[in-house]
Amino acid sequence: QMQLVQSGGGLVQAGGSLRLSCAASERLAHRYVVGWFRQASGKEREFVAAIGRNGHTYYGDSLRGRFTISRDSSENKVDLQMNDLNPEDTAVYYCAADERLKLSGYTQHTQYDYWGQGTQVTVSS
Repeated sequence: QMQLVQSGGGLVQAGGSLRLSCAASERLAHRYVVGWFRQASGKEREFVAAIGRNGHTYYGDSLRGRFTISRDSSENKVDLQMNDLNPEDTAVYYCAADERLKLSGYTQHTQYDYWGQGTQVTVSS
């Protein structure tokens, strides 16, 4: 069964950068869609970014340009580079993967079968 292990995150000042990684137990390319979501305290889980089976990338509103999702050459790790962070980016970040997901479901966290453990990102002002 697919397993996702996250790393990265932590505390950063506003304007700083962080990189999150999501290591998968299976090869991702051409098989799995991988998404990143975040959930701030008391709020709904929010779509951040996704990378499709063919490598195409998708971003949540207002995050494109600051956040970049990528899949490394080993094809079993997906990173989320986050730049120019602000306190509103503070949340627990999760990676997720799914083997059957269609494009219409990329932004919906309920459509993903496999989840990482979550990692806290805190941006101080």
